[in-house]
Amino acid sequence: MRLVTIGLSLILAAAFVFFGAQKFGSENIIFATIANNSGIGLFEPIIRMLTGAAELATAALLLLPVTRRLGAVAGLIILLGAIGFHLSPWLGISPEGIGPGLFYMALAMFAGLIVLNVLLKDTPLFGRDN
Repeated sequence: MRLVTIGLSLILAAAFVFFGAQKFGSENIIFATIANNSGIGLFEPIIRMLTGAAELATAALLLLPVTRRLGAVAGLIILLGAIGFHLSPWLGISPEGIGPGLFYMALAMFAGLIVLNVLLKDTPLFGRDN
């Protein structure tokens, strides 16, 4: 079971690095769409970059055994936000020019994080048990 936990953590961390690093380039169509449709200008670039930083921090937490459970919980919170925006009228499941793939990826990662949290249920959220 330990190898499954490590493997799943590595896959999820890689996905968070992939998606998090993209948030630091030029304007992101997802966040630009949300900003445009909601009328809240903070989504692009401020919330985009904060989300990217949170995703990169989550990846780091998932890599370290002592913080893996915290990373799994943080990842669930981030993906709840992503799924919520995809289900909102501000973004939608299939944004124009992107399609539904990003939404399906968020659902797959969310499912993986639920499995990881179940596997780590006896692990303390913050560090080691003394």
